[in-house]
Amino acid sequence: MFNRKDKKVEDQNEIRDNEPKEELENNSEEVLEECEVDTDKVAADDSDKLSQALVDELTKSNKNLVEENKKMSNENDTLKDRLARTVAEYDNFRKRTAKEKEGIYTDACEDVLKEMLPVLDNLERAISVDGTVDDLKKGVEMTIKQFKNALEKLNVEEISTEGEFNPHVHNAVMHVDDDQYGNNQVVEVFQKGYKRGEKVLRHSMVKVAN
Repeated sequence: MFNRKDKKVEDQNEIRDNEPKEELENNSEEVLEECEVDTDKVAADDSDKLSQALVDELTKSNKNLVEENKKMSNENDTLKDRLARTVAEYDNFRKRTAKEKEGIYTDACEDVLKEMLPVLDNLERAISVDGTVDDLKKGVEMTIKQFKNALEKLNVEEISTEGEFNPHVHNAVMHVDDDQYGNNQVVEVFQKGYKRGEKVLRHSMVKVAN
C-alpha cells in the first residue's frame, strides 16, 4: 500500500505530465488561428490587387475609347464639311451648266435667225410689189435660192432620196407594186427631209415600190 506522501507525489507528477500536453494543444490552436488570419490577409491582399488591376485596365480601356470617339468625331466633322462643300460645288456647277446651256441655245437661235430673217424680208417685199406672174415666180425662185444658201451656211443639207429606201432617213408612207422599179426603191417624194451632220432634222416622206 502507498502512503499519503507517495500519493501526493504521484498526483503532482500526473499534473506535471498533463501541463505540457495542454500547453501544446493551446499553442497549436494559436498557430492555426494565426495561419487562418494570415491566409485571410493574403486573400484580401490578392483581392485588392486584382480589383486594382481591373480598375487600371478599365481606366485604360475607357481612355482608349474616349480617344477613339474623339478621333471618329473629328473624322465625322471632316466628312460633314467635305459633303457640304461638295453639295455647294455641285449646286454651283448645276446653275453654271444651266446658264451655259441657255447661252448656247440662245447663240444657236441667233445664228439661225440671222440667216432666216433676210429670207423673210424678201418674202415680204415680194408680196408688196406689183408685177406679173412671171415676175412673182422669179422672185420666189430667188427667195428659195437664198433660203437654201442660208441652210448651207448652217451646215443643213437635203436628204437624198435616190436609190433604195433607207429607214434611218426615210419615212415610207405608201407602197406600190410596179415592175418598172426595183425592189424597195424610192419612187416618189412627198416631203423633203433634212439633216445636219449625222443628226436627222426631218425624215423624207416617200413612196416605196414593191
